[in-house]
Amino acid sequence: MSEVKISAATRTEFGKGAARRIRREDKVPGVLYGHGSDPIHLTLPGHDLLMALRTPNVLIALDIDGKSNELAIPKSVQRDPLKGFLEHVDLLLVKRGEQVTVEIPVHTEGELAPGGFLLEHVLNALPVEAEATHIPESVTVSVEGLAAGDSILAKDITLPKGTKLNVEEDAVVLQVLAAQAEEAPEGEEAAEEEAAEA
Repeated sequence: MSEVKISAATRTEFGKGAARRIRREDKVPGVLYGHGSDPIHLTLPGHDLLMALRTPNVLIALDIDGKSNELAIPKSVQRDPLKGFLEHVDLLLVKRGEQVTVEIPVHTEGELAPGGFLLEHVLNALPVEAEATHIPESVTVSVEGLAAGDSILAKDITLPKGTKLNVEEDAVVLQVLAAQAEEAPEGEEAAEEEAAEA
């Protein structure tokens, strides 16, 4: 897992007005917390942070005010619902060798059995425990040849070395459903006919 270096500055201004000023400068307000220490309020470079967050559970090496270096992983990211830009980020302080609980994306490969089946992602992300500097970016699961009624459980997924499940082994991650032909209920058809006659 790659480490991304980002220079951050501590901030002393808070509130919506201060946050807007920070965002106008293409920066993002954030908070670094963890290990029982007081939260550190930060200003982070918007573009660098956006690029780093393209990797799920990215490990960020923070250079804070050019004085202290801290390792962190993103815990919560707030984006503008319309424009998608970053509004705020919460970062969790981690140490090398420390076990952390994160969710990793589940990707699929292969084709379902012929017959128009649907694949449902019951869990889009798999809760796991991993060493902070070795968090897997994702897991890939083969769905080759699966048909309606088949499912993949958490325990069926091969995890990278040093990574453990943090969910019940029998939790359903993926399941295959039979495709349903879309038919309008009889009541709706009658209502449509009446509307056409009116």
